[in-house]
Amino acid sequence: MEERERQHRPRRPVLAAAAVAALVGAASCGASAPSGGAAGAAPARTPSPAASTPAASAEELPAPGRPVPENAGRLAAELRKTTTALNAAIDRWDKKGKPPADVELLALYQQRVYRYAARHPEVADRAFARLPAALAAQAKDNAKAIRDLLVLARPIKPSAVFKVQAPRPAAELLGYFKKAERRFGVEWEVLAAVMLAETKFGRVKSPSHTGAQGPMQFMPGTWRAYGMGGDVHDPHDAVMAAANYLRASGAPRNYRRALYAYNHSQAYVNAILLHARQIKRDPRNYYAYYNWQVFVLTTAGERRLTGPR
Repeated sequence: MEERERQHRPRRPVLAAAAVAALVGAASCGASAPSGGAAGAAPARTPSPAASTPAASAEELPAPGRPVPENAGRLAAELRKTTTALNAAIDRWDKKGKPPADVELLALYQQRVYRYAARHPEVADRAFARLPAALAAQAKDNAKAIRDLLVLARPIKPSAVFKVQAPRPAAELLGYFKKAERRFGVEWEVLAAVMLAETKFGRVKSPSHTGAQGPMQFMPGTWRAYGMGGDVHDPHDAVMAAANYLRASGAPRNYRRALYAYNHSQAYVNAILLHARQIKRDPRNYYAYYNWQVFVLTTAGERRLTGPR
């Protein structure tokens, strides 16, 4: 958030979701968010049973550097195949510990497909037109959210050093998001989307170039006002403070106003709301996003900092 009391600072360039970080998306109070409709417009649907789909063999899993198709037909086929396999892998995962290899590899490939789509909208439009309606809607939201966050990203020198770390377990973070929702009335899906955009669920450990810190990227002055005496680097305390700040800024009545206070960018607001909407439509999307990795944009090209090698 911004050093100015009770205001978020403008979002920073490194994004994890944006990365989305530089991440394509990250940094704000901080926090950032995509839009594309209010967070939570559609009812959540029940995931299909985990046992119905067998685990993919190692030979079927995409390698970390597997090329993303540039042809619209092949891109659509890969996205459909990858998302189906990823949903099945998420259903099998107990969510309490480290993600299994199939979830990590499939989520990384899905993320890379969407990052490509975000940068090549004409190819993406042709590809998404070939998908079933529900997947097409998901794909459009994800590509648009990443594109909005990429607009905010500023290339850095290849020599720049970033500190990264493993995130807390997905189930643990989900517990914090839901606790904050109960206390402050801010939807947990919105809080999750903010952490996705800011630090890829805590993977980014380095402060922003303006001094924002912690998994929800707070500036010191904002933390003093809304941190409730907690530790800015502690995921529980950071999530609670973010909900406190968003509530004070207008949520849940007006998420757009609240998120804009968190990060002064309509593109950020749009991105957060788009990701939040997808989590609401299918909770498995939270676990997919949780496995999206940290990318940074450098003057020499894009670089991935976390995830399977």
